[in-house]
Amino acid sequence: MTDDEIKNKLLSKKQELEELLAASADDAAPVELDQTQQGRLSRIDALQQQAMAAETRRRRQRALRLLEAALQRLDEGEYGYCVTCGEAIEAERLALDPGTPFCVGHAR
Repeated sequence: MTDDEIKNKLLSKKQELEELLAASADDAAPVELDQTQQGRLSRIDALQQQAMAAETRRRRQRALRLLEAALQRLDEGEYGYCVTCGEAIEAERLALDPGTPFCVGHAR
C-alpha cells in the first residue's frame, strides 16, 4: 500500500469512529433513579446497558487516539514500525488493525 492509501484507510476508520462516538453520546447518560417511573429490574437492565455503553465508548475513544497517533507516525515517516523496538510491523497485522503501534512481540 502507498502512503496515500494508508492515510485514506486511517482517515476512513477515524471518521467512522467519530460518527459512532457522536451517535452514542447519549447511551451512557445517567440512569433515572426514580423507581415510580420504572421497576427495579428495568432499572438494573438500564444500569447494565449504561455500563456496556460506557465501556464501548471508552474502547472507541482509545481506538480513535490510536488512529490519530498512527496518522502522526505516517506524517513523520514512522508508520509501520514498532514504537518499542523499531522493527517493521507485519503487513497482516497492519491490515487487521491499521492503528496498531506495536509488532506482535510487543503487543502484550
